[in-house]
Amino acid sequence: MSERTPSGVGRIETRGIEPVPDGERRGGPASLFWMWFAANMGVLGITLGAALVTVYGLDLPQAVAVTVIGSCGSFALVGWLSTTGRRSGAPGLTASRAVFGVRGNWGPTLVSWISFVGWETVMCTTAGFALLAVLEAVGVPATTPVIVACILLVVVIAAVIGLFGHATIMWIQKWLTWVFGALTMIVIGFLAVTVDWRAVGSLPSGDASAVLGALGYIAAGTGLSWVAAGADYTRYLPRGASSRGLIAAVVAGAGIPLVLLITTGSLMAGSDPGLASASDPVAAIGASLPPWMLVPYLLAAACGLIAAADLSLYSSGLNLLTGGIRVTRMSAVCIDGVLVLAGGLYITVLAEDFYGPFTTFLTLLAVGLTAWAGVCAVDLATRKVYDTAGLTDTGRGSAYWYTGGVNWAAFCSWAAGIVLGLCFTTAGAEDAWFAGPFAQTWLGRNSMGWLVAGLSGAVLYAITRNTIRRPVETERL
Repeated sequence: MSERTPSGVGRIETRGIEPVPDGERRGGPASLFWMWFAANMGVLGITLGAALVTVYGLDLPQAVAVTVIGSCGSFALVGWLSTTGRRSGAPGLTASRAVFGVRGNWGPTLVSWISFVGWETVMCTTAGFALLAVLEAVGVPATTPVIVACILLVVVIAAVIGLFGHATIMWIQKWLTWVFGALTMIVIGFLAVTVDWRAVGSLPSGDASAVLGALGYIAAGTGLSWVAAGADYTRYLPRGASSRGLIAAVVAGAGIPLVLLITTGSLMAGSDPGLASASDPVAAIGASLPPWMLVPYLLAAACGLIAAADLSLYSSGLNLLTGGIRVTRMSAVCIDGVLVLAGGLYITVLAEDFYGPFTTFLTLLAVGLTAWAGVCAVDLATRKVYDTAGLTDTGRGSAYWYTGGVNWAAFCSWAAGIVLGLCFTTAGAEDAWFAGPFAQTWLGRNSMGWLVAGLSGAVLYAITRNTIRRPVETERL
């Protein structure tokens, strides 16, 4: 692929997955704060917090502790893996070729792409709920054509931002943080007034198993869903950017809104136990606000979710290119947009339950993503350089061809991590349609399948990585 000058704000980025040359890298880690803040100020955090009380049975101090550890800890992993982009100049899954091989990387790329498309669908659907609520407030009934129009509008907005690419996304995320981040904080203040503090104070404490299960739930619903995306946005940072500053910006940017929103959800659930299982979480939360605050709240809800969806659409488009789909980056974003539209219409028009599919989705995808993250974390800790030309060379001459295009030590460690993780996993909030053979053990009951997958992948790769011939790597960009 030829080198292209990166587009500025308001211009469509033409760069695909080819590494960014050093001379075209700008900015510093602080820019990541605004990006991750905007991406995590959506109202889904309130739904996550409600589940801590109604599903896991935690009291408020336990819910707050789980929120801080689960969200900030999982985003610390996102920040650590994000340094891959600064070092290689390539998107996260493209740099993953150095670990898994040109062909071996197809598996993790597919899992990551499915994850992104699923999250985009959830976020765009929830934003569509917000627009529907606005229309209903002014007397427009939620007919099927109106639902279709709302979902279409949200998907188009998110896709257009994703089409413009990195520079425009970073600029928009900063302004969304200032405008709608402030509005979200105001909404949180009003929601806090509706809390029945006596009921919250009398919540019973959860046992150790409930705390561990809730910790896994929050980690899976926050940072673990983004582990494959961080490097997509750090590849434009200079190589000399501080790794500590980068990780701190990611954790602070994501952690501040998440802790506030998830804690608010836990507080509200003490007054309204049905919040966590609401088929329309946006409307359920809005019902707690005074009528004159409803429209500002809905605007903050929709824009916060779009701010996350545009990042996901951008990254999922890069995943398609990494997987070998021979289209432009813009076409890849459009393909994902169509899929998200179809999924959003299914959820809003046909599906009867929002929460059940959501939690099942988180449970299963977290296993594959953390197994990949475990392998990549070991590689990142021991890697000196990336052969930047080899990252985009998919032929047999690539530095990362290994044996048959696969680094079998990494691929088998990843696959084994997934299998072991699924052994301790149950899929399904009520009627489980999948349960691993060890799902009823202590680890399984505490929803630790994702942790088993990540640790297994890391340990197995640390043991086997020296059994394969390492490529000769030279930074040639």
